[in-house]
Amino acid sequence: MLLLRLSFFGLLALASCDRGSSMKNAEDGPKLWEEFSGENAFQHVQKLVDLGPRPPGTAALEQARVYITGELEKLGWTVTRQTFTDATPQGPITFVNLLATYTGAKSEPSFLLCSHYDTKFYEDIRFVGANDGGSSNGVLIEMARVLGQRPELAAQVQLVFFDGEEAYIDFTETDGLYGSRYFAKQLVEQKKVKQFRGGILFDMVGDKSLTITLSPDSPPELARGIFAAADALGVRKHFTYFDTPIIDDHTPLNAIGIPVINLIDFDYAPWHTAGDTMDKISAESMQIVGQVALRYLVEEGLK
Repeated sequence: MLLLRLSFFGLLALASCDRGSSMKNAEDGPKLWEEFSGENAFQHVQKLVDLGPRPPGTAALEQARVYITGELEKLGWTVTRQTFTDATPQGPITFVNLLATYTGAKSEPSFLLCSHYDTKFYEDIRFVGANDGGSSNGVLIEMARVLGQRPELAAQVQLVFFDGEEAYIDFTETDGLYGSRYFAKQLVEQKKVKQFRGGILFDMVGDKSLTITLSPDSPPELARGIFAAADALGVRKHFTYFDTPIIDDHTPLNAIGIPVINLIDFDYAPWHTAGDTMDKISAESMQIVGQVALRYLVEEGLK
């Protein structure tokens, strides 16, 4: 009996050691957010900016759609077009949202990762939108690559590239946020609002002098999670609150009951000027935002 008892406790000790070794290896291994490459994101932005101004309804924006779709499909995502026509101060315009889900997912996605991919319409300046309309797409495409390394996480996500975020004159109930307003309306009509427990909207996240300015009405749990992730990665100094609420593509989604946080650097001098070019953004800034968002998703958002 003594021999059996010793053998039993010996096995327990070995099992305990194996468990501890396994946990240690898991903790010491690469974290998913460390896989995010700001350089990859930067290169995607360069490809889009090379197309020139990309307002809704233009050939350049169609080229952007083709590029984004091609990159996502190479990374294992299935992309569908949500096409609609709406009245604008420039007359009727056809808009196209891009919706992507991970190919082969066996369940419906429950978390939104969003960006707008249009640039503001100007008649008198050449506005290529490296930061405003470019940087967030670079981050989202790179996040698609990284999430694809963990299919069980990717399956929980729907990527949404909104068309028509920019207002032609000024943001009103009928000007601006065309794509997100339509997307939200479709969720309501299809009774799919409760499918999504939350989301992150990226917009203007590449400023070399990065300061992500959260809207003061950000969903509290999401804000706490983002700040905690930034703290854990040692980049909390780049995240703060803005002094007034911000209208952006998260607004229609919050209005229908889906808590979506807007990660945006609204303290950006070249905003809506011809100076919003590639030399104003950096791979490092996009890497900070991408890694913080991914850490939040892995540690909290997709659990």
